[in-house]
Amino acid sequence: QVQLAESGGGLVQAGGSLRLSCAASGRTFSRSAMGWFRQAPGKEREFVATISGISWSGADTSYADSVKGRFTISRDNAKNTVYLQMNSLKPEDTAVYYCARREGSLRSTRYTEYDYWGQGTQVTVSS
Repeated sequence: QVQLAESGGGLVQAGGSLRLSCAASGRTFSRSAMGWFRQAPGKEREFVATISGISWSGADTSYADSVKGRFTISRDNAKNTVYLQMNSLKPEDTAVYYCARREGSLRSTRYTEYDYWGQGTQVTVSS
């Protein structure tokens, strides 16, 4: 049974930073693509960032345009953990952030292509 547990959310002022962590259970973590999504009140879940499973070319990443240049996704396969470093936070970044895992190694921006989800962690950015 794969489980994902997010941590690191909280309240921060605009312009500040937070680092989210997602600890994953189960084997073959290094070969699984991981993603971060978020959902604000009254809005649909949206893609934030994704990182591929390990491959000959390393780990590829993709970002939503709204966070490109401010957020960085990374992974530590020895710790079965994926991170989301969030800098220059804006009030519009306020949402519940979810970690997700795919069975395959290819990264994806589509939440329907992820097989496992965490419970989410709240990020609130005050103006």
